[in-house]
Amino acid sequence: MSEQAVREPVLSTEIPGLKKFISGKVRDVYDLGETLLLVASDRISAFDVIMPNGIPDKGRVLTQMARFWFRTLRPIAVTHYISCDDDFIAAAITAAGGELTPELKQKLSGRATLGVKANAFPVECVVRGYIAGSLWKEYCQVGGREKAITLHGYEFPAGLRESDKLPTPIFTPATKAESGHDENISTARAAEIVGAEIAAELESTSIALYSAANALAASRGIILADTKFEFGLRNGSLTLIDEALTPDSSRYWAVADYEPGKSQASFDKQFVRDWLEASGWKKEPPAPVLPPEVVAGTRAKYLEAFERITGLTELS
Repeated sequence: MSEQAVREPVLSTEIPGLKKFISGKVRDVYDLGETLLLVASDRISAFDVIMPNGIPDKGRVLTQMARFWFRTLRPIAVTHYISCDDDFIAAAITAAGGELTPELKQKLSGRATLGVKANAFPVECVVRGYIAGSLWKEYCQVGGREKAITLHGYEFPAGLRESDKLPTPIFTPATKAESGHDENISTARAAEIVGAEIAAELESTSIALYSAANALAASRGIILADTKFEFGLRNGSLTLIDEALTPDSSRYWAVADYEPGKSQASFDKQFVRDWLEASGWKKEPPAPVLPPEVVAGTRAKYLEAFERITGLTELS
């Protein structure tokens, strides 16, 4: 990645004249009438708490990686993506009644996505190619290291190691619990929530997207261990929405460093999590300010993921 001046992190946005549809952990979403504008901030959260300081350029990495994947995966799924072009988005903001100063346009540059509206399903579509994270914890909790077990409708052999590759990718949908944590559910439960036909389409489309993305990542020395997608319905068509295959929604590992039997180094906010775990913080608000070396290390990981996956050397 060529050296670029480190910008001040963008922690929040306000666009005069536009209604903010929602403000999540990372994205501010504006309602433009027929479309939605998603602005990825540089906010970073860990253990469901937003940190007081952000990671410079993180939002730009998320936006531009998602753009790469939306374009790449078009043959597999309809997506909400329209454009990330700064001038096109500026015109859309103005047409919707928003006021855009040169300073605000610069603030939004490279971190905004214009997308079509869709009725979102209340199910997150998680695909796992490796046993890691919450799935590994569940496997251990029910005794999988000593005996064959069944989880979420899938049979797992005894004695798997943390980070082992699964025989085939599996679909483990999730919902949001009131606490904000993802709550794994069975495919049968997903069918009860969205209907059997939609649930089957969500599963097949998610696995197809994961498989294509993992194959491309592997060709670039990266393992896509797991990821999550969000879908909605637009004009009767299943539509991939929100973002796709960024370090915030996906677990990426370097092929060269892969060693089953332990947790793997990831291209994400691992620096932040590790520092917080060692800091003595009780994982409740308010969160401590991240030190400069943690911010810099996290930023470097996000930029490395962007470069290795997209093949680009600079953020636009």
